[in-house]
Amino acid sequence: MILDDMESSPGSTTSLLRTIVGTSLRRLGGWISVAHLVELGAAVGLPDARTRTALARIKAKGLLDAERRGGVPGYAIAAGAIPMLERGDRRIFRPRSMGDEDRWCLVSYSVPEESRDLRHQLRRRLTWIGCGAVSPALWICPEYLTDEVEQILADLGLAGNATVFRAEVRGAVDAARWWDLDAIRARHEAFLVACAAPVGHTAEEAFRAWIHGLDAWRIIPYVDPGLPARLLPGDWPGHRSVAVFLELRDRVLPRAQAYVDGVTR
Repeated sequence: MILDDMESSPGSTTSLLRTIVGTSLRRLGGWISVAHLVELGAAVGLPDARTRTALARIKAKGLLDAERRGGVPGYAIAAGAIPMLERGDRRIFRPRSMGDEDRWCLVSYSVPEESRDLRHQLRRRLTWIGCGAVSPALWICPEYLTDEVEQILADLGLAGNATVFRAEVRGAVDAARWWDLDAIRARHEAFLVACAAPVGHTAEEAFRAWIHGLDAWRIIPYVDPGLPARLLPGDWPGHRSVAVFLELRDRVLPRAQAYVDGVTR
């Protein structure tokens, strides 16, 4: 199974190229020439040499396959990456948030010491989908993430080591202790900074603004579970960043797509 890339730093060459691939290639039929991909990278400020090096990294992670068409070197989206990209579409473009009366998902697990590597992978992947740690072996997230929790357990072969509950939580939910709110806040604030500059009038400027904005945003809907406002600080930037992203998408995406079409036609 090809995993969502949570480790590339937003703004890095690898992250920006992955964002271009994720938002553009399926519209183009799943394939693009190397020359056109390098040109799209240049439009967002990436030097050719760094683009070609990053492409090799992305290919090694299973997102792309090298493929010639009509003698032209290019890359196709790997078939195994399609479910990951579709899952990302649901997360990234339809951000969710809990209501005050919504239920929670709790996952309790016991992984033996000889399988500590699996235990580490489980904790890392639960964090990546927005779960918080009540204790080392008891994690919590909104109920709407239950299917993703169960998929992670199945992927790691740990379904028999865990119990998943759908529950109402009585008493206090200690969001500041169970989630790293400072780290999530920093991602929201970085996104807002990335989208602060005015967008130019040309299609290329729209494409640049869209890719940089999307690149700064795409991790947020994973690590931020969408907690109810009553559990968050009064100055929480997440509410504003969701609105800014949706406005950026509606205002800029059509022109950004037109730029890609012009480059690749």
